[in-house]
Amino acid sequence: MAYLHIPGVKVAAKFSADRQFRYRLEMVLENPAGRTLTACVVMQNPSYAGEAIADKSVQFMEKNVFLRNLPMFAQVRRLIVVNQFARIQTNQFQGLPHEVGPRNDAAIRAALAESAVIIIGWGSSNRFEARKMFVIEELRKLKGKQIFQTRMHPSRGRYDGFIQPFQFPEAAVGA
Repeated sequence: MAYLHIPGVKVAAKFSADRQFRYRLEMVLENPAGRTLTACVVMQNPSYAGEAIADKSVQFMEKNVFLRNLPMFAQVRRLIVVNQFARIQTNQFQGLPHEVGPRNDAAIRAALAESAVIIIGWGSSNRFEARKMFVIEELRKLKGKQIFQTRMHPSRGRYDGFIQPFQFPEAAVGA
């Protein structure tokens, strides 16, 4: 099934030269009607979404942020999608160190810094502990941001109760 970006957004993407890695996908409302904020969603790894087409997860997040009239996104005009791993892969993803991508940590940091609203979009389970902790530690450094999480991965999302407040995990003893 082909997924398209929602109507009324302009889309830009940053790929590696060989297009093996996608570092950033950005959707901007063409008619923002006074909206001024940027939101960022951090997901697991990219699939085929780019400027011309979306994937199920990206389209679902576009709908949540731009179309559902959720109060926490009422002022959002730009949505940036970054991922724990930048390697584009839809099947049999393993989350190996080389799949992070050489410029991915910088892309994540930049997107978080630019955003007033941040969504952790990997759901309640994330087996990639090192990457999860990298993102959480970057979030701990931020001040004045609204941070949310998804109840499940966006590719399996349901609208009711999907976006929830983010709770930082307890710090490890001795940390």
